[in-house]
Formats: sequence, structure tokens, C-alpha cells
Amino acid sequence: MLKIANHPIYTYALPQGHRFPMVKYELLPKLLLEQEICTAENFFEPQRVAPELILKVHGEGYYNKLVNLSLDKKEIRKIGFPLRQELVDRSHYIIGGTIQGCEYALTNGVGMNIAGGTHHAFKDHGEAFCLLNDQGIAAHYLLDSKKASKILIIDLDVHQGNGTAALFQDHPNVFTFSMHGAKNYPFKKQTSDLDIGLENDTQDALYLEILKNTLPRLLTKVSPDFIFYLSGVDILASDKLGKLGCTLKGCMQRDRFVFESCKKANIPVQVSMGGGYSKDIDVILAAHKNTFKTAQEVFFNTLF
Repeated sequence: MLKIANHPIYTYALPQGHRFPMVKYELLPKLLLEQEICTAENFFEPQRVAPELILKVHGEGYYNKLVNLSLDKKEIRKIGFPLRQELVDRSHYIIGGTIQGCEYALTNGVGMNIAGGTHHAFKDHGEAFCLLNDQGIAAHYLLDSKKASKILIIDLDVHQGNGTAALFQDHPNVFTFSMHGAKNYPFKKQTSDLDIGLENDTQDALYLEILKNTLPRLLTKVSPDFIFYLSGVDILASDKLGKLGCTLKGCMQRDRFVFESCKKANIPVQVSMGGGYSKDIDVILAAHKNTFKTAQEVFFNTLF
């Protein structure tokens, strides 16, 4: 059964300009239910992660300032929205959902998170709407608990996973792969184990060709026993922050190739949703919906 972390904290008081990117987390579970892609049994409410797990990745000084809402103005500007208790709480549930999703993936092949993909969070600071790095923390959890020994992080959000790259730079047991817009944020890139920067307006055919030529070789080279997939849909041509030229169909084909590759290699995969900022909320929801629909089809032979 597909298991999806459905978060208890969706809405919070934000200025007008910050509300829109957040509403998708509220609407997507409803859409998955309405279109009968999922049932209520597919969803679980994650538990809040313990600070001890977070401190395996993030510095104590930064974490204490974050939970005490005492970051300075410069640090808050880097994050990109006003700091609120609800946002700090929600970041803990996001990590809990990703870790629990790992546990489900170990049993069922795949575990999903309605939120997550906070790949711009570094050890000692957050940036670009990311407070704490959910997949980075979950990777350490798996390694420390001996539930995985070699991890591959596949980051296909349009923005380079700079925080994740920095966290695992030279880490022998975690291989980071980021395929992203070369001329997009962050303008000063970190160094992943493999970075592929795409030119503006890259369309489906070239995008998928590069991915299909890269991922199978990575699976052979890295030989992971667990995969994290960041499935951002900001690769769409319609995305306000994206600059690439992919379609909804191409984005879904991307997801299908990643899932089929994981299943064929018998490697469990945890999926965090990542970015999506198209002007039309229905386009964002359709793209994210396709990720969950494709996971159902690939891993559980469910036809729609």
C-alpha cells in the first residue's frame, strides 16, 4: 500500500505574497481523494521528529535560535518568509513524515511525503523557504540505525540542492545527484557528487534523454541500497521560478522513469514533493498529483 505523510499543520498567518505557494499542501490531499488516486488509508499523520535526530545534521547554535524564534533579520531574510512558530513546528513534522516514509519504503518499496524537499537548508542556516533539511536528516537516520549503508539522493527540483550538497560533501556513504537549471537559483552553486546544469528552456525530449542516460549508470556506479527522490515540479515551462521548458506529460514521464528504475533495481525510495510555482494552482496540483498517481501505478499495479 502506498503510504503518504499528510501533515497536521497546513495553514498559518503569512503576508499575502507568501500564501500561494503554501496552499498546495492543503489542496493536494483533497485532490488525490477526489480523483480516487488514494483513499484515506493511504495517508498517515507524521509524528514530530526529536531534536536529537535534527542535531545529527544541523548545528546546535542555529537550531536553538530557530526553535526560540531568535534568528536575526539577515538570517530570516535568507529564509524568505517571516519566522513563525507554526512554520518551525511544521518543519519538525515534515522531517518526521520523511523518516516515517523511509520506514514504509523499506517495507513497501516507496514512501511519499506531501511536503518536504527542503534541500536549501544548510548545517548552520536556512534559505529559500527551507528551515531544516528533511531528506538530509532522514539519510543520517537510516545510516545511524543501520537500515541503509549506501544512499543515493536524486534531486530533480529545478533549483540545485545546495544545502544537501554541502551537508554530504565528501561523505562516503551518501551520493548526491542534482539536475537543475544552470542559470537559476542558487547562483552560487555548491558541489554535489554529480551536478548537471540545464540551459534555460530545456524541453521534455532533451531533459528525459539526459536523465535516461545518467540514472542507470549512477545506479550501477553507486550501488545504493536506499534512494531519496526530490520530485519538484518547478521544471514546468509555466513555473514562475523555473526557466525550463518541460510539460506536464514530460514531468510525469520523468517520475515514471525514476520509479521504474528504483523498482527494477529493487531499491526502496522515499519521495519528497519539492517546489512548484506555476501561476495557475491547478497546474501545480496536476503535476504533483501525477507523481502520486505514477507511484501507485509503478509500485502497486494500480491503473487509472
